[in-house]
Amino acid sequence: MNQIDLQGRVAVVTGGAQGLGFAIARRLVLSGARVSLWDLNTDLLDAAQAELGEAASSEQVDITNYDAVAAATAKVGADLGRLDILVNSAGIAGRNAPLEEYDLDEWRRVIEIDLNGAFYVNRAVLPGMKARNYGRIVNIASIAAKEGNPNASAYAAAKAGVVGMTKAVGKECARFDIAVNAITPATAKTRILDELKPEFIDYMLSRIPRGRFLEVEEAANMVAWLVSAENSFTTGAVFDLSGGRATY
Repeated sequence: MNQIDLQGRVAVVTGGAQGLGFAIARRLVLSGARVSLWDLNTDLLDAAQAELGEAASSEQVDITNYDAVAAATAKVGADLGRLDILVNSAGIAGRNAPLEEYDLDEWRRVIEIDLNGAFYVNRAVLPGMKARNYGRIVNIASIAAKEGNPNASAYAAAKAGVVGMTKAVGKECARFDIAVNAITPATAKTRILDELKPEFIDYMLSRIPRGRFLEVEEAANMVAWLVSAENSFTTGAVFDLSGGRATY
């Protein structure tokens, strides 16, 4: 494992108790950061914090509630002294259905968590980063943002929105030492697959030239560099982990 220097940095990882979020949090801790895990599931939060040890703390946060997000951001600043890094990994896949059959409430739920939630956490942390003239943000999007997946229009639309927002915010913050980037991973074997039909999972695997799903550690390794001080120029960019599915 290459050593990334995150000594003295404080990170927030949403969805940090499980899946990609937990793998990223673990990598950041191994790189020297202190990490605040945000998630809704208190049992998973307790287990994740126990595994990561003293370098980790946890907050039960609903990222669709802006007041809760703002309060948690303030608490991290008060408890840990600063907030240098945000990795927004919280998200859901939503149900599979053709667009004309897509349940209206389910569409709103996916957009609220995956897109609006990303907006809320970015909005909450940016003032402090600008005041300190330093920050690193990585928003977890999806390869579906680029290519779309049939019968998953809400998820594709939400993640495409995350990509567009990231590009815009990267430009807004370019005069500060703040890097705002996104990654667009292919499918990884995480709990998000529990929401999907087996045939849809098979379809996504068939689209990956590597012939396998993404390992969560592979995503964590890329994010660790993106949130480091070494990433001092790239911002508003999208980094693929698609196993060859997308080449643009």
